[in-house]
Amino acid sequence: MDLPSLAVILQAALSPNPEERKAAEQSLNQFQYTPQHLVRLLQIIVDNNCDMAVRQVASIHFKNFIAKHWSPYEPDAQQKILQSDKDMVRDHILVFVAQVPPLLRVQLGECLKTIIHADYPEQWPHLLDWVKINLQDQQVYGALFVLRILSRKYEFKSDEERTPVHRIVEETFPHLLNIFNRLVHIVNPSLEVSDLIKLICKIFWSSIYLEIPKQLLDQNVFNAWMMLFLNILERPVPLEGQPADPELRKSWGWWKVKKWTVHILNRLYTRFGDLKLQNPENRAFAQMFQKNFAGKILECHLNLLNVVRVGGYLPDRVTNLVLQYLSNSISKNSMYSLLQPRLDVLLFEIVFPLMCFNDNDQKLWDEDPHEYVRKGYDIIEDLYSPRTASMDFVSELVRKRGKENLQKFIQFVVEIFKRYDEAPLDMLVQHVFPEFSSPVGHLRAKAAWVAGQYAHINFSDQNNFRKALQCVVSGMRDPELPVRVDSVFALRSFVEACRDLNEIRPILPQLLDEFFKLMNEVENEDLVFTLETIVDKFGEEMAPYALGLCQNLAAAFWRCMNTAEADDDADDPGALAAVGCLRAISTILESVSRLPHLFVQVEPTLLPIMHRMLTTDGQEVFEEVLEIVSYMTFFSPSISLDMWSLWPLMMEALADWAIDFFSNILVPLDNYISRGAVHFLTCKQPDYQQSLWNMISSIMADKNMEDNDIEPAPKLIEVVFQNCRGQVDHWVEPYIRITVERLQRSEKAYLRCLLMQVIADALYYNAALTLSILQKLGVATEIFNLWFQMLQQVKKSGMRANFKREHDKKVCCLGLTSLLALPADQLPGEALDRVFRATLELLVAYKDQVAVLDVQRVQRRKKPKMIMIWMVFKLMMRMRMRMVMGLTRKWELMPRMGMEADSIKFRKLAEQAKSFRLNDEEDDDSDDDYSDDEELQSPIDEVDPFVFFVDTVKGMQASDGLRFQSLTQTLDFHYQALAHGVAQHAEQRRAEIEKENLEKSSASTVS
Repeated sequence: MDLPSLAVILQAALSPNPEERKAAEQSLNQFQYTPQHLVRLLQIIVDNNCDMAVRQVASIHFKNFIAKHWSPYEPDAQQKILQSDKDMVRDHILVFVAQVPPLLRVQLGECLKTIIHADYPEQWPHLLDWVKINLQDQQVYGALFVLRILSRKYEFKSDEERTPVHRIVEETFPHLLNIFNRLVHIVNPSLEVSDLIKLICKIFWSSIYLEIPKQLLDQNVFNAWMMLFLNILERPVPLEGQPADPELRKSWGWWKVKKWTVHILNRLYTRFGDLKLQNPENRAFAQMFQKNFAGKILECHLNLLNVVRVGGYLPDRVTNLVLQYLSNSISKNSMYSLLQPRLDVLLFEIVFPLMCFNDNDQKLWDEDPHEYVRKGYDIIEDLYSPRTASMDFVSELVRKRGKENLQKFIQFVVEIFKRYDEAPLDMLVQHVFPEFSSPVGHLRAKAAWVAGQYAHINFSDQNNFRKALQCVVSGMRDPELPVRVDSVFALRSFVEACRDLNEIRPILPQLLDEFFKLMNEVENEDLVFTLETIVDKFGEEMAPYALGLCQNLAAAFWRCMNTAEADDDADDPGALAAVGCLRAISTILESVSRLPHLFVQVEPTLLPIMHRMLTTDGQEVFEEVLEIVSYMTFFSPSISLDMWSLWPLMMEALADWAIDFFSNILVPLDNYISRGAVHFLTCKQPDYQQSLWNMISSIMADKNMEDNDIEPAPKLIEVVFQNCRGQVDHWVEPYIRITVERLQRSEKAYLRCLLMQVIADALYYNAALTLSILQKLGVATEIFNLWFQMLQQVKKSGMRANFKREHDKKVCCLGLTSLLALPADQLPGEALDRVFRATLELLVAYKDQVAVLDVQRVQRRKKPKMIMIWMVFKLMMRMRMRMVMGLTRKWELMPRMGMEADSIKFRKLAEQAKSFRLNDEEDDDSDDDYSDDEELQSPIDEVDPFVFFVDTVKGMQASDGLRFQSLTQTLDFHYQALAHGVAQHAEQRRAEIEKENLEKSSASTVS
C-alpha cells in the first residue's frame, strides 16, 4: 500500500461513522504484515505536511505493532517484521524522535524502549556510538532522550546483567558532565534548558540506582557532578513563567529539575552514604559523602523548607523528599547536631502545620468527599504526601531522640488544646469525646480516628470504652461521608480490642446494615477489612447473617468490577475493593465451616462470580476466587453438578495462562477428587480422568518448565492413587511413565521427593502391578537404588536431606511396606532384606518426628493468635494487584523512590513484614526436618504405618514361614532392636486407635 492510500485509511479510522472506522481498522489489520508497512507508518508520523490527527493515529498503530511483534514472546514464533524493515526503522527513528511534536515523541519513545530492550547491544551495537556523536553536536536533545531510555533499561539490573552500564557511563558521562556544566551556568535560562537538565538527571538516576559506576568513584569526577547538583538545589527556581495553577506548577520544568535533584541526592545519601548500609569496599565512599556533602545537602534542604514556613510555594513531592532526607538524618549523630539548632522552628513552624487539616483539605471535603476519602486511605498518595512525611519525621524523632523531644512536642500539643479548653488534661475524655458532637465535620471524623487509635489501651473506667464505641457507632450514621468512613475504620480497632462481645452483639444487625449502605457509596478495601474483622471475631455467630453478607458482598463485588473495567485510571480503587469483597466472602465461609448447610444456601450467589472469574476476565482476582472454590468444594455436604462445571474452566486456565496459580488450583482439584471420587470416576461427559491426565502429562513433559512450577502435578497423582484405590488400574502405567521420565531429568531435591512419592503411592495402590510396570519399563533397579540413596542422604547438620515432612515419610513407609507382602518370586530375598531394613529405619524416624510435632503443636496452641498487620497486608495486596493487572504507570515509579531507605514508613513495614513468610514453596536448603502441612488431609490419615507394617509382616509369616524366618535370622542386633521397638509401638498404637474409635462411637450415640 502506497503512502497516500495509507493516509486515507488512517484518516478514515478517525471517522465518526462506526462503519467507516470498522472498515479502516480491518484494512489496517489486513495490510499490517506487508513489507514496508512499518516504514510507511513512520514516514507519515514524521511528515510535517500531514494532518496531526492522522500522524497521531499512525504513531499509535506504529507503537502497538512494535510492542506486539518486534520481539515475539515465544522464541520459536514466526517473525512478523522483516529484518530489512527493522534496520530501516532503527536507522530513522533516532533522527526523528527529537524533531516530532511532544504528542508524537511520547509514542516514538515507547517504540524506542521496546526496540532497545529487545535489540541492545546484540542487534544494535552502534546505538551507543550514535548517542556519543550526537551529544557533541546539535542533536543534543535527541541524544539525551535516547540515552535516558537506554540507561533506564539497566536501572534495576544487577550483577552480570548490569555490565553494559559500565560502557555507557564510560562513553557518555564525560560529555554529559560538560553539557550539564554549560547548562547550569547559563544566565536567565529558558524552559527548554530545564528539559535538558531534567533528562541528564534522569540518566544519572538510572545509572546510580543500584550501584555507583566505578567511573563516578573518582573523587574529582564525583565532586564535579555534586557541585552542579548543589548549585541547582541552592538557587531559587525562576519566577518568570511559573503557572498560577498549582496542578500545572508542580509539573513545570524547573520544579521537575528541583525534584529530580533532591531525589538523586536522597538516593546517594540513603543507599551509598550511610556507613551502616555499606559493604566494606564501599565504606570509603560513604565516609567521603558524609564528610563532604551530607551536611551541605541538609542545610540546603532546611532552606528549602523555610520557603514553606514563610508562605512560599514548594511542590508536595519536593517537600516529601526533603522531609525523608531529614528523617534519615535523625539517627546520625553528626547530622543531628547540625539539625538541632533549627529543630524547634522545623518541628513547630513547618512540620506540625504540614500535618494539620488545611484549606485545601476543607475544599476537597466539601466539593468531593469521595475523593477526600480515597486520598486519605490510599497508600500511594502517602508516598507523595508532605503530611505523611511530616508524621514519619515526628515518629522518627521521638523514637530515636525522644529524650530531648518527646516531652516538648507533647507539651506543644497540650498548649494547643488549652487554647480552647482549660479543663484538666484527660485527652480522650476532655478533648476527643466532645468533638463527636462538633458542628465541624472534619473534627467529628478526627475524633473517630483518634478514638480508634486508643481503642487498645486499658481503660481504667470501662464506661469510657463503651462511650467511645457508642460514639464511633453513631458516627457510622453521620450525614458527612468522610465521618462515616473514619468511623467504620475506627470500629475495626474497637472490635479487635473488645473483651466482652456483648458490648457489640446487640447492635450487630444494625452495624451490618450501616456497612452495606456505606459499601454502596464507597469502593474501599479498608471497609471490607473491618467487616472481615467482625466476621472473624464472631465466628459461627455470623451464621444467621452469612447468606445476606455473601449476597451484599457479591453485589458490591460486581459494582467494583464494573467500575474498574469502566475506568482506565491505574489508581482506581475499584479493583482493589473487589479483591477485598472476595476476601471477606472467604472469611465468612471459613467462619461457618462447621455449618455445611449454609454452603448450599450461598452457592447460587457465588456461582456466577466463580464462573466468570475463573476465565481470563478474572486474572486479577484469580487467587481469591480459587480460595472460594476451595471452601465450597471442601465444606459443602457434597459437590453439586454446578460446582463440577468449574473443573473445565480451571483446566482451560491452567493450559492457557494460569500456570503461576497451579499450587492454588491444586486445592480445589484435590477436593473434587477426594470428596467427589464417584463422579470423578464415572462421569464421561466431560471425562474428568482424561482431562486430568492431559493436563498433568502436558506439564510434566514440558522441558521448558522449571522444577518448582510442576510440583503440584505429582501431588495430584498422589491424590488420584490414594482416593481411587483399586479403581484406576489403567492409569497406573501412564502416570508411572511420566513420573519416571521427569524424575530422570529433575534437579530440585523437593521435586525428586514428590516424584518418588508417586512411586510409593503406586506401590501402596497395587504393589504387584507397580513393580511389574517398573520392570516393564526397565527402570526398577534404577528407581529403587535412587530411592534408598535418597533415604540415606543427610546434610552436614545430620538431618535428612529428603522426605522431610511427616507426610512424606508416611507415604514412603506405606509404599515400602506394601512390597513386603509380595511373594518371593516377585521380591527376592536380597531385595526383601533391603526393603525391610529401610522400612524399619524410616518408621523409627517417622515416630521420632511425630513425637516432636506433637510437642510443637501443644506449644503453638498455648501461644496467642497473631493479629494481622493490616498496613503490611494492604501494601502487599496493592503491589500484587498492580503487578497482576499491569497497572504499572504510577507503580513502576515505586522503586525509584528508594523504598529500602528513602521512606521510614516502608522500612517499618518491611521490618514488620519479615514475620509473614509465605509457605508456598518448600525450602530445600532448610535444616528444619520437622515442617509439615497440618491442613493436609488424605485417605492414608486413617492408616497407621506401624500397625500396617506389623500386620503385613504377620501376613508374610503366616503365608511363608520359611521366608520370614530367613529374613529375621539375617538381621543384626541393631535391626532386631528396631523391629522389636516398632512391634511394641504398633501394639500401643492399636490400643490407642481402638480407644479413639470407642470414644467417637460413644459421642455419636449421645448426639
